[in-house]
Amino acid sequence: MKSKLVRKNPIQAPKPVGKYSHVTIIPKDATMYVFSGQIGLDQDDQLPQTLEEQITNTFYHIETILASEGIDASHIVKVNIWATEEIDWDYFDEQWQGMFGDSYPSMTIAYVSALGLPEIKIELDIWAAK
Repeated sequence: MKSKLVRKNPIQAPKPVGKYSHVTIIPKDATMYVFSGQIGLDQDDQLPQTLEEQITNTFYHIETILASEGIDASHIVKVNIWATEEIDWDYFDEQWQGMFGDSYPSMTIAYVSALGLPEIKIELDIWAAK
């Protein structure tokens, strides 16, 4: 990708209510990466009981899967967040900030009644470009 991703929040749109960009522009010469939703399995392939532990593990898995393709969080263009219980945004934002710094991808959050397994409390679905 010769050009860089462009992230912006047009002044004509309302300010984001969280740490995300309203618009992410992907250069036409970019390769797109679509990843399956990542969940918070621990190192023993077990799902921790708490949402916070699942969040921590999920972010770790995202970094790992990005690295497997030679990319990092700066290449993420979109994150869809699916959660079955209310997120502690102070905790989540700490992990988010650690991954993205001040360059936030576009984002959608939805609370749902269930995910693929009853024990899954959160799943992050990411799209990237390089």
